[in-house]
Amino acid sequence: MLTRILLVPLLLAASASAQGSLSANRNDPAQVERFRDRGFGLFIHWGVDGPLGGVISHSLVGASPDYVERFFRILPDYFNPQQYDPAKWASLAKLAGFEYVMFTTKHHAGFCMWDTATTDFGVMHTPYGRDVTRQLVDAFRKQGIAIGFYFSPDDFGWLHRHGIVINREVKGVYPFEIPEFMTYTRQQLKELLTNYGPIDYFFFDGPAAGLTDYAWQLQPKLVITRGAMETPEQYTPGVALKGAWEGNLTMGTEWPWKATNEEYKSGTQLIDTLIETRAKGGNLLLNTGPKPDGEIAIEQESRLREIALWNFVNGEAIKNVRPWIITNENNIWFTKSAKENVVYAFLTRMNPWKLGDAKTVTLRSVKATAATQVTVLGQSGELVEYRPGLVPRTTWKQDDRVCTSRRIAPSVCIRTGAGRTPWC
Repeated sequence: MLTRILLVPLLLAASASAQGSLSANRNDPAQVERFRDRGFGLFIHWGVDGPLGGVISHSLVGASPDYVERFFRILPDYFNPQQYDPAKWASLAKLAGFEYVMFTTKHHAGFCMWDTATTDFGVMHTPYGRDVTRQLVDAFRKQGIAIGFYFSPDDFGWLHRHGIVINREVKGVYPFEIPEFMTYTRQQLKELLTNYGPIDYFFFDGPAAGLTDYAWQLQPKLVITRGAMETPEQYTPGVALKGAWEGNLTMGTEWPWKATNEEYKSGTQLIDTLIETRAKGGNLLLNTGPKPDGEIAIEQESRLREIALWNFVNGEAIKNVRPWIITNENNIWFTKSAKENVVYAFLTRMNPWKLGDAKTVTLRSVKATAATQVTVLGQSGELVEYRPGLVPRTTWKQDDRVCTSRRIAPSVCIRTGAGRTPWC
């Protein structure tokens, strides 16, 4: 049997109870496997309070009456993203290796980012006055990126209009507890799941009793992530979770664009998280928060382009993969092709590897055969620029002895003289 091992050099909290109990899972198994193949999604948090550059929606809980009144009356007048160009977003997403998008159609405040007949509290009643969701769906579909919608069963605007104190996680504030609220919410779901063609993924951010089954009724092949599977927020589980799961992560500290004092994770940290998530069998939903004018902040764009650079070389190691028999050997992480007999080994958190220098790597959990091939992604193994006399061929041997004084058998010792390619 032919075994291939590909080395991938690397340059460079919400619980189920907080989300509401998981519904009976009617996700189509074949579509779930396609979801796992895709592996990498772009989360987009954007809403009516974006012009303030602060936390999204949550400021309404516990706010004074005058603040609440001004929020609903004044903020829609400031939603006018004249630089909104979803074709640019979609092009960058495609380059960065994203396979699906998850767009916030309605966050907890209840502001609708699509053309809805259910309320005036939406994008069509702002100076912008156009359906941002329609434009986004069309642009991302054109790039071949699967479409997902985020939707909050919370709706602070609905509560406020009906004289109910804005709150969460208390009795009497959710659609399943108020028939009129449920009818309203189902009308919105029907719009989203009938007016935009086939939707691939749906993310219910809150208790979705009575809503998930309705969503599946409208689109039987819809895969519901939060609401029907584990979706760890802002952390990566310590061990691989069983079956499909979706981690969701911000680049900085907030989901929307934060105007000042934001602290961003480095591109290397984000890539490390992507690798670990895929090694543990999950999808990573990486968030961006557009600015009020509709542009992606340069700090976020820069990180997306760094990911694009890495993915351009190494993307096959995170797409169409599943966990291997173990997730990692210290800082070497593994994935396995879902369709071929290929194991990918990610070499992370390494000291700088000078181009052309030879390096020996020991994989203690890999057993090779005489037909095994070991290669480095993105490299031919034939030559190195500026080093005409160097043959950077990757070689391997398997022995009962490891390449250090410590004895663990069997081991595969791999020696490569390629070093890092300039773009890895």
